[in-house]
Amino acid sequence: MAIGIVSLGRVDYLPTYAAMQAYSEQRTRAELAQEADQIWVCEHPPTFTQGLAGKPEHIFNPENIPVVQTNRGGQVTYHGPGQVVAYPLVDLKRAGYFVKEYVYRVEESVIRTLLHFGVTGHRVAGAPGIYVRLSDPAGHAPLEQRPKQAVTEVSTLNEPDFTGLGKIAALGIKVSRNCTYHGVALNVAMDLEPFSRINPCGYRALKTIDLSTIGINLSWADAASVLGQKLKAYLAP
Repeated sequence: MAIGIVSLGRVDYLPTYAAMQAYSEQRTRAELAQEADQIWVCEHPPTFTQGLAGKPEHIFNPENIPVVQTNRGGQVTYHGPGQVVAYPLVDLKRAGYFVKEYVYRVEESVIRTLLHFGVTGHRVAGAPGIYVRLSDPAGHAPLEQRPKQAVTEVSTLNEPDFTGLGKIAALGIKVSRNCTYHGVALNVAMDLEPFSRINPCGYRALKTIDLSTIGINLSWADAASVLGQKLKAYLAP
């Protein structure tokens, strides 16, 4: 069963969050068990969201931006205009893979989206999401602290070293009865100032960037289209 892509446009965060929960809950009912997987692609007005691990001290000065407590993983992040947000609603049992592989596939979709626009995305061990080397956004040299199968010194560090890196996509998910919701946010062309009011994802030394910061100028619609298609391809069973 093919995954459907649903474009929501710019929508408020809270009703979208409620709709994701409702959709995922109803899929567990027998008569709706075969409901198709979907990827909701949207943009939100300025909103800070806290994950289950979120700590109040990581938000210094929200001012006029609302803070929403959620049930996704992770800590605080910011959503705003110029950011592509994708919410995959996937039945993992039917898809045939587990949560760890699901996260890998979502991250790979972002990496392939960035590559489409000439940018090299990186994973950082212990810090979910996708990062860009600021001095060489298109360079292919791997990071020393990338995830590795074998246990290394890098994997035992208390906190990743973000020197020279910028985070361009944040990941936060929830899995309920094998069904996923929440998802991934890719920064395209944003006002990045609100990120200075928080410790993004709980890290003090983490710089947040968007595609426009590194010289890639494209429309929100173009980025949304490519990310949606990459997620559809990489999340397929």
